[in-house]
Amino acid sequence: MTNKVTYQSKPWLSSYETGVPEYLDFEQLFISDFLERSVGRFPDNTALNFQGYKVSYRELDRMVRSMVACLQGMGVKKGDSVAILLPNVIPCVVAYYAIMRLGAVAVMNNPLYTDRELTHQFNDSGAVLLITLDLLAERMVALRSKTGIKKIIYTSIGDYLPFPKNLLFPLVAKRKKMAASVSPAPDLYKWKAMIASHAPSDFREELDWDDVAMYQYTGGTTGVSKGVMLTHRNLSCQAQQATAWFPGLEEGAESFVGALPFFHIFGLTTAMNLPVSMGWGIVLVPKPQGPQLLEAIQKYRPTFAPLVPTMYISMVHDPAIDKTDLSCLKGCFSGSAPLPVEVIREFEKRSGSVIAEGFGMTESSPVTHVNPFHGGPRKVGSIGVPISNTEARIVDLAGGVTEMPVGEVGELVVRGPQVMKGYLNREDATAETLCDGWLHTGDIAKMDEDGYFYIVDRKKDMIISGGYNVYPRDIDEVLFENPKVQEACTIGIPHAHRGEAAKAFVVLKEGETATEKELIDYCSGKLAKYKWPVAVSFRSDLPKSTVGKILRKDLRDEEVAKETEEEK
Repeated sequence: MTNKVTYQSKPWLSSYETGVPEYLDFEQLFISDFLERSVGRFPDNTALNFQGYKVSYRELDRMVRSMVACLQGMGVKKGDSVAILLPNVIPCVVAYYAIMRLGAVAVMNNPLYTDRELTHQFNDSGAVLLITLDLLAERMVALRSKTGIKKIIYTSIGDYLPFPKNLLFPLVAKRKKMAASVSPAPDLYKWKAMIASHAPSDFREELDWDDVAMYQYTGGTTGVSKGVMLTHRNLSCQAQQATAWFPGLEEGAESFVGALPFFHIFGLTTAMNLPVSMGWGIVLVPKPQGPQLLEAIQKYRPTFAPLVPTMYISMVHDPAIDKTDLSCLKGCFSGSAPLPVEVIREFEKRSGSVIAEGFGMTESSPVTHVNPFHGGPRKVGSIGVPISNTEARIVDLAGGVTEMPVGEVGELVVRGPQVMKGYLNREDATAETLCDGWLHTGDIAKMDEDGYFYIVDRKKDMIISGGYNVYPRDIDEVLFENPKVQEACTIGIPHAHRGEAAKAFVVLKEGETATEKELIDYCSGKLAKYKWPVAVSFRSDLPKSTVGKILRKDLRDEEVAKETEEEK
């Protein structure tokens, strides 16, 4: 290793695409300002496309301003928390931008969460009003008494559909569990009635860039979910950073796949705030699985697709891909988890587009690193390089302060304008995670001489086997290379002699068979022997978060429960 390469020398800058600056001169715009600008520049452009029902930027703005009037009439004011519990439907986008314009705090919630999880988030955030789906409305009315929520507005998937789907929907929706009857209740309102009964308002709250814009809850995969306080500065700078990273995309001329859930920060930033800030269209895909994604691409011809690995995997393995023209895609982005190399190659071959992998966290709005699209090389297995206005370095695992030499493993820390203000009601956790503006990611990583970063594993996932550090992702990646394996995830389990050892959970490709010994032997020559799994469990599927991240913690919990049961 040469002594000249340091984190401070930013070797990654040489890989930036032409036109991507080291530092941006940020416009002090708010998220609602981006929408207003796009309305002014591209009023007739399609902003949202839901199953063929199209909403122009002019219409979106009118709906947002009507919802501002509605929320104001319900007593919502600056600083109040408003919860959104919706999939990727038109009202989700409208409600979010209305909340931003009012200076209230948006709380994005996952519709798949249990009552217990939602009660925690509603109460922790202090939500006073909820916007949800008819399918969840009666549950939420019953839950309301355990929270501070006073009023509930509900919409339906059938509220915005084109002809003849709008006529057919009522006939089949309840049978297919796509709609539900909602019993009248106090302070319970229909979305469309509220939009229709409130004239658009020109009101916009006076805000400071450092005011909190939203509480985005972490996935809770490592414990109780924490409310990440993201400011208007965080969200605005992140949208501008993302825009700058793609200088080849033309303002007002692109269309994005809106499949990443907007209730997750990755989807909210890359599939909603970014395209809205540039006057681009969003093709909403509320059920982002192989058939639905391929149908949306074939039908509506989007030009850019920010997705997660499970979405690419589901498309590549769907027979319909052979009949789908993917050539409309100029580029793709992947994050949240590593994307298998063979999937990248197959999808790029079929589409002719580039998939750039990146990295981020809820706490960083979320993007901090991306592989270059048309600059330096895209390195397999790398999360890429820090984006504009973002610093990154690797520090020792024990103290979290001493910089590790280039090429050596430690904890990844990052700093930039997209880094959160802190955790809501959690000063202890904030102090552990933020130090002098540096966000301690909890990810074990390294940087090469070119300034590309590689995630080795999560600190909490590391296995210590016979005194050696074993990173589960090393094993996962080897198993992914096996042509029979579709998915793999490794955890640490107790071992009589080594303290801990590795156990792999594997999903085989359809029609394939394999034995435990076969897959353990496959690791020979690819991994040091102390890293080999001592057991392999074959599964039909693996537990995943709503953005497709395999939940290693859930597999660990299953193992602990099984061991406890065996000990009885």
